[in-house]
Amino acid sequence: MAEDFRERARLSPKGRLYEDFQVGEVRVHHWGRTIFESDTVLFTTLTLSFNPLYTNRVYALAHGHPDIVVNPLLVFNMVLGLSVEDNSEIGGPFVGVGALTYHRPVYPGDTLVARSTTRAARPSTSNPANGIVTWHTEGFNQRDERVIDFERSNLVRLRHPQARETAA
Repeated sequence: MAEDFRERARLSPKGRLYEDFQVGEVRVHHWGRTIFESDTVLFTTLTLSFNPLYTNRVYALAHGHPDIVVNPLLVFNMVLGLSVEDNSEIGGPFVGVGALTYHRPVYPGDTLVARSTTRAARPSTSNPANGIVTWHTEGFNQRDERVIDFERSNLVRLRHPQARETAA
C-alpha cells in the first residue's frame, strides 16, 4: 500500500509572535477583496440592518448615491479580515477596537485593500505569557481612497514566556 501523504506532511508555522512586531513597522496586506452586491445584501439581512441605503437601490439613488451603499460594518469586517494573516493569525484574544472612522461610502464592485502600522507593543501585566500589540489599520478602495481606518489590539503570545517569568 502506498505511503499515506499525511505522514509526509509538514506543518508550516503561521502568524507572528510578540517579538516579531516593531513599533512603526508598516505591513501592506496582500490580496484585497472585491465586495459584491450579494455580499452586502446577505450581510445586511443576516445582521438585521434595516437601513434602506444598504438594500434599496431606488432609495439610495434618491439620496445621492450611485448605487446601494455597502453596509459599513461589512466594510470594517472585511478590512479587519484582510489584516489577520499579518497581524493576529497565530491567535490570541481580541482586546478591542477604537478610533474607528468611515471616510467614504463603499459600493458594490469596489475592491478593498488594507495596510497596518504597529502602533504599540507592551508586555501584558496580567498574563505574563503574552504581550499586547496595537495596530492602526487603513482600508482603501481601488482608487486608493481611504474608506476606513481604526486601531485594534490583540493579546499576542511571547516566543519564550518562561524567560520573562525568570527575569521578573
